[in-house]
Amino acid sequence: MAYPGGPPGGYQQYPGGAPPPQYGAPPPGGQPGYAGGYQQPGYGGQPGYGAAPGYGAPPGYGPPPGVDPNVYQWFLSVDRDRSGKISAQELQQALTNSNWSHFNEETCRLMIGMFDRDQSGQIDLNEFQALWTYIQQWKGVFDRYDQDRSGLIEAHELHTAFSQMGYNVSQSFINIIVIKFDRAARRGLKFDDFIQCCVMLKNLTDQFRARDTAMTGRIQVSYEDFMCMVLLNKPS
Repeated sequence: MAYPGGPPGGYQQYPGGAPPPQYGAPPPGGQPGYAGGYQQPGYGGQPGYGAAPGYGAPPGYGPPPGVDPNVYQWFLSVDRDRSGKISAQELQQALTNSNWSHFNEETCRLMIGMFDRDQSGQIDLNEFQALWTYIQQWKGVFDRYDQDRSGLIEAHELHTAFSQMGYNVSQSFINIIVIKFDRAARRGLKFDDFIQCCVMLKNLTDQFRARDTAMTGRIQVSYEDFMCMVLLNKPS
């Protein structure tokens, strides 16, 4: 049995998977419809949100080699306590959905955990750039399937998205996903909820695949193993 998880629609790296071994800058020009992909309404900081007065790199200094200048400046503005690292709470204040609501904290913790190599609960500049690339990729996927440009992926759009990503799931399963992740009771998923449910689906698929050694599409698990699968999928 083949499992999903390949690049959706020609993406070089499936956003739900592990980050690529090299972390370059986001694609030149950002995703279609996003002028550079930085600080756009509904995706980035609030209007006027930037570095605190007097906060930034010393005069004459720029980003470290290999770090996109825009990502570097955004890192400085998000790192409000000037610790050189970004927490889930700081990230939450910097990311917004299309309706200007902040990302939910659970999604931010999940994304921090994916790129936090030293398990400190925070991410440094290089990890932040990898996270930014990841968000850019998922934003492109989200826009691709939000066909009515409502800022939500509705049940039928989500079913199409999952099908084209290779997940053969029923409409009943999609309805459960929407009920589970639709925090605003609008019968659709905002961008942050979409990221969270896709990462959950990818993680569970990876855990299932690891146990399906015969590739039959069926596994037998003990009660404790099942509980471990659930707990490992929960953001720390």
